[in-house]
Amino acid sequence: MKIIIGNKNYSSWSLRGWLAAKQSGLSFEEIVVPLFGENWEANKKGDDIQPSHGKVPLLWDDEIVVWDSLAMLEYLADKVGRDRFWPKEDAARGMARSMVAEMHSSYAALRSECPMNVRKRFDGFSPSEACKADILRILGLWAEARSRFGSGGPYLFGTFGAADIFFAPVVSRFISYQIPVPGFAAAYMQAVWEHDWMKAWIEASENEEWVIEQYETVS
Repeated sequence: MKIIIGNKNYSSWSLRGWLAAKQSGLSFEEIVVPLFGENWEANKKGDDIQPSHGKVPLLWDDEIVVWDSLAMLEYLADKVGRDRFWPKEDAARGMARSMVAEMHSSYAALRSECPMNVRKRFDGFSPSEACKADILRILGLWAEARSRFGSGGPYLFGTFGAADIFFAPVVSRFISYQIPVPGFAAAYMQAVWEHDWMKAWIEASENEEWVIEQYETVS
């Protein structure tokens, strides 16, 4: 199995796909294709990325090609067992699915104003009203998940799973842009940031040489 991802410092969707692959417990080969590099357009047309029409992350499993991070997570969950990714309790699983779907499709202001940059710490960031609304919505969902279903551990639904995978880039954004959060959220973010897989991703991002200038300043 191969996972094709973009730069670890900048590619939030790649982080989700990569964490899903790690969560599956399956072995995989990792291929990094630098986003917007001098060979980006050529690489998008090459054998590595063509099946996804130039998108990362991408999963190849023998003859099976899966792109889009949520599709990858669901494919892997089908392959290894859904309980590895989703809570067993119906109510918790329903909420986790809803949170993941909302994360997948929403929060345009947060995405636009706070591109993921794992290495960077931005001073003086002032979110728009739309971005503030996204942040408050996310914090509210985190609070509800933790209070209702988080007693089994430090993550949203106790143990690390699909919801944490999908909100991991948000944790990175909140840290990079120094978003003020209440204590319960800070504790959750610390648990995610100190997860062994996240530490490996962070270390790799810090060792990358690529720089995308448009993601290095606050607009």
